[in-house]
Amino acid sequence: MLTTNQCVNVDFKTKIMKESKPIKQNRKIKYTQTALKDSLIELMKKKSITQITIKELCETADINRTTFYAHYGDQYQLLKSIEDETISWVKNIIADFSGKTGKEDFTRNIEKVFEYIIENKNHIQVLMSEQGDIDFQRNLLIVLYGQCGIWLIHDMNTDITTNSELYFVFLVNGSIGLIQHWLKTGLKETAHEMSEIIYNMSYNIRKQS
Repeated sequence: MLTTNQCVNVDFKTKIMKESKPIKQNRKIKYTQTALKDSLIELMKKKSITQITIKELCETADINRTTFYAHYGDQYQLLKSIEDETISWVKNIIADFSGKTGKEDFTRNIEKVFEYIIENKNHIQVLMSEQGDIDFQRNLLIVLYGQCGIWLIHDMNTDITTNSELYFVFLVNGSIGLIQHWLKTGLKETAHEMSEIIYNMSYNIRKQS
């Protein structure tokens, strides 16, 4: 028969074991999802997502198909989860700068995005490449410029005109091309230099419209 102290020790150990299980499970889930995301990015460096199979993904990640389907429906859902994480990060930047206007705020905001690109260039280079989803690329810039565009117009003391929509479309698509070129040429410019380039180009275009 167990003594009172022994019973307490058994209960304590049981409690610790129960609490440690969710932690281990969460770590395992995170590890699995990270492995699959990294594998998709590596494969997308060589081919379009339409050419990537679940079998390839599982072999690259060293994960079985059952485990894959426990987390994602297909390779497109996996890609979307990576894209959503990136857009969520940009939205957090925007929230930090809510209500601020002017060149310094605009360039600092853009600079932080370019810093993020540098720090995460392995997957951003794929997401922003021709292999990536153009809708994601546009949405990412729209999220960023949705607020920044207002700051830019405010900073130039310019009223919103009938040309504003065309200007916005040009700004978004032009920035995609600029970022793609920057990534392809080895990120030669710093995050600060890129933010200044974006601002100056946007300012001059808007000024002439």
